[in-house]
Amino acid sequence: MPMKLSNKTNFILTVVFVAFVWLGLYLINDNMNSYMVRIISLIGIYGIMAVSLTLINGITGIFSLGHSGFIALGAYASALLTMSIQQKEVTFILDKVIWPLNSIQIPFLPATLIGGVIAAAFSFFIGWPSLRLSGDYLAIATLGFSEIIRILVINLRSVTNGALGLKGIPQYTNVWWSWAWLFVTVVFIGSLVNSSYGRALKAIREDKVAAEAMGINVFKHQLLGFVIGGFFAGISGSLYAHWLTTIDPRTTSIGVMLTFNILIMIVIGGLGSISGAIIGAGLFAVLTEWLRFLEEPMKIFTYRFSGIPGLRMLVFSAMFVIVMIFWPRGIMGRKELTWNNIYSWLRRGGRGGSSE
Repeated sequence: MPMKLSNKTNFILTVVFVAFVWLGLYLINDNMNSYMVRIISLIGIYGIMAVSLTLINGITGIFSLGHSGFIALGAYASALLTMSIQQKEVTFILDKVIWPLNSIQIPFLPATLIGGVIAAAFSFFIGWPSLRLSGDYLAIATLGFSEIIRILVINLRSVTNGALGLKGIPQYTNVWWSWAWLFVTVVFIGSLVNSSYGRALKAIREDKVAAEAMGINVFKHQLLGFVIGGFFAGISGSLYAHWLTTIDPRTTSIGVMLTFNILIMIVIGGLGSISGAIIGAGLFAVLTEWLRFLEEPMKIFTYRFSGIPGLRMLVFSAMFVIVMIFWPRGIMGRKELTWNNIYSWLRRGGRGGSSE
């Protein structure tokens, strides 16, 4: 019989945990150097990207490869709204930026929300026809969508500045913004997953035909998960743009490579687990920085080796393949890191067991 804590105990432990995290972020922000603080901020941004894709891929069962398209929409929309009028005049060299973007500048929070809403609107219009497909066809359609967005960014020079990208974006994203939005994302998507909608989404993931036979409107529920995932992807795009301070349509920037990076995060963390997605995002952010030494010149005994650009991503790809072969369920599988699961695990003396 599963051992559970009372709702009051769960609430108190959650409040204490949030206060502990808040204190930890405060100490990190005040005592660590700016490089470490930026990595901590990046963990929050990656966490939002991973949790939003987990809702689409891991919980709803939609194999989407278009996440970077939604992130790009949020990034460009919010950046164009927060950049100063003077900075836009300097940045847009070949073609002047169109009205009204050439005469408006708004604060970071509303710009981020607008970026999320635009990404959600596009996810609705893309999801409406695409979700009638399934499996590989759906993956190809969503991948094609993200490429269409990238091509539009390159060619709409009076809106996006084309291949030159946007430079001089205000650096608004910090530890507080990224982790506060991660908190909002986890609370919202976690509440959705534990609601009747979430149970319907899981049923669709397990067996679409059986779920439909039980009276669940499969298309409506999948579209809802797709739009919510697109909204938070747009939010993460805004945070990412104001963390980088410069964005462009390269595939290695906010293009298709970003989608594959997020896939690595959620597969390593556990496909279908919100807490696993955050763990995977944290590992990815830390390891990508730590493995930078592989791309720098190094000396082993008497031999000197020149750095190889891109070697750390080769290491990551190898790790991804190894995890897929020997640990396909990832770190968390479909389990969540809840107080009840931790309590049950402690009562069993640290032995494993089913506690999804």
